[in-house]
Amino acid sequence: MSEADAEAAEPTPGRTAIWIEKYRPESLDEVKGHENIVPRLKKYVETDDLPHLMFAGPAGVGKTASAGAIARELYGEDWREHFLELNASDQRGIDVVRDRIKNFARSSFGGVEYRIIFLDEADALTSDAQSALRRTMEQFSHNTRFILSCNYSSQIIDPIQSRCAVFRFTQLSDEAVEAQVREIADTEGIELTDDGVDALVYAAAGDMRKAINGLQAAAVMGEVVDEEAVFAITATARPEEVEEMVEQAIAGDFTAARATLDDLLTDRGLAGGDVIDQLHRSAWTFDLDEHATVRLLERLGEVDYRITEGANERLQLEAMLAALALEA
Repeated sequence: MSEADAEAAEPTPGRTAIWIEKYRPESLDEVKGHENIVPRLKKYVETDDLPHLMFAGPAGVGKTASAGAIARELYGEDWREHFLELNASDQRGIDVVRDRIKNFARSSFGGVEYRIIFLDEADALTSDAQSALRRTMEQFSHNTRFILSCNYSSQIIDPIQSRCAVFRFTQLSDEAVEAQVREIADTEGIELTDDGVDALVYAAAGDMRKAINGLQAAAVMGEVVDEEAVFAITATARPEEVEEMVEQAIAGDFTAARATLDDLLTDRGLAGGDVIDQLHRSAWTFDLDEHATVRLLERLGEVDYRITEGANERLQLEAMLAALALEA
């Protein structure tokens, strides 16, 4: 193979890289949508006075990115030497706390006053592991700072929470998600339509990671990223389709509502949980009166609980539509 052919065969970096990593924030200024949190974190970095931190909130909103940005700003190019990242959902036991964390905290280092241990999904740690972690935080507080990330802070024991400055990350605003996907599309030279942006924002539901993944997947499928491409690649139903199904049921037309549900589950490939999430997210935007919306939410709660307990998704969703139709 000639040198020219070899160069032609090399993949284009922009198209083969995973965009959620390629566009991961490298500084706190690049963290989007948390104007009430970022300035406080920057103050800790500027004063080099970092306490133990806890980041609580849903997935894809910048918790891990913020932890990495703090390490980069504190340690510069050598940040990886002073930053240990563990995923507690993979390594949940007490041995992780006793071994890997303690070994890192004990190891000698120079040039910095303290190192950072980032424990992702810390709410997956067992109670024993959290108790061990509490003691480790006390023992090595002179040379180690812990950053804990979790979806549910209620799953973290109080003694750990009281040792941390707690930051509650909320779902990202539609404006923040839109700004980011437009910026990436411009950088990558992607033709992104306005309805495509709206579809990405809707499908993401405040999750930046989901929005960026959806954009990359849709861009691979064609030259233009529009509404149709986004809904197809993200296995998301259009809001009007979900609303039509509910309106059919409330109007008493169970057969039509069931046919719409069958299309979503069978032809479109949505999971029952996806349908429930979209119904819950869009319930108050439907053109329904307040009484009908309350009935819908009541039924959704019952169905979600039963599916969580192991019931059949299709059967439960059909039962919900049947109940709405009978009450018509």
